[in-house]
Amino acid sequence: MNVGALIIGDEILSGRRADKHLARTIELLTARGMQLSWARYVGDDPERITRELREAFASGDLVFSFGGIGATPDDHTRACAAQALQRPLVLHPQARELILQRVRETAAEKGEPFDADHPDTVRRLDMGRFPEGASIVPNPYNRIPGFSVGSVYFVPGFPVMAWPMVEWALDTHCAHLHRQRPWAERALIVLGTMEATLTPLMVDIEARFPGIKVFSLPSVDHPQWGRHIELGVKGEPEQVNQAFAWLTAALHRDGVPTGPEVGVQ
Repeated sequence: MNVGALIIGDEILSGRRADKHLARTIELLTARGMQLSWARYVGDDPERITRELREAFASGDLVFSFGGIGATPDDHTRACAAQALQRPLVLHPQARELILQRVRETAAEKGEPFDADHPDTVRRLDMGRFPEGASIVPNPYNRIPGFSVGSVYFVPGFPVMAWPMVEWALDTHCAHLHRQRPWAERALIVLGTMEATLTPLMVDIEARFPGIKVFSLPSVDHPQWGRHIELGVKGEPEQVNQAFAWLTAALHRDGVPTGPEVGVQ
């Protein structure tokens, strides 16, 4: 199953905030033997958000959408999800209770009376309006939930909230996608050779070792190696070791200069 990330917010595209979700999502997936297939950044443009979400829902991919689920004027994600699905936004009953519980706790902390009809409370309840039929994603930080529809999960833009919510989704709903067998990568530095020259070798390796993926990461200005290629294989450890040994022998046989092994996992 492909896994995607949709990161929403003008503040990311303008540089006012540095995105941390992409790297963390990769870490969370890697820890479970999963990989990110794609990622997209989208500003606070309702038409574009709706288009991206429509595609996400139709894809069947496991998708995590970060940001835009608050209740301020620049939070469009909930409404865009509803539009993409052609469903109404409705106040989720469990979300309502969780939000009111949070309001009660906040009022108690401040020594103020709880008022369910206060305009601020009513506005906060808007954060519990999700596309009809959505399920909640619990938020351990402040109880204000995210939501999911199918395999698309919506979490806040705040990392302290979003990341535990993504972990919950991965471990509660997506445990069947965790890789049951270990995963490894091995790579080495290749010097003075172009990728085009190495391409037949890469194709040959994948043909000889089904399940192995070959990767090639060129660099032109490395402080130690200068122009070089990090060439490697990834997959199940036993196959990786076999494929890497064959790769190394083939490079030496063809007289291709190499540096040390790097990035062993």
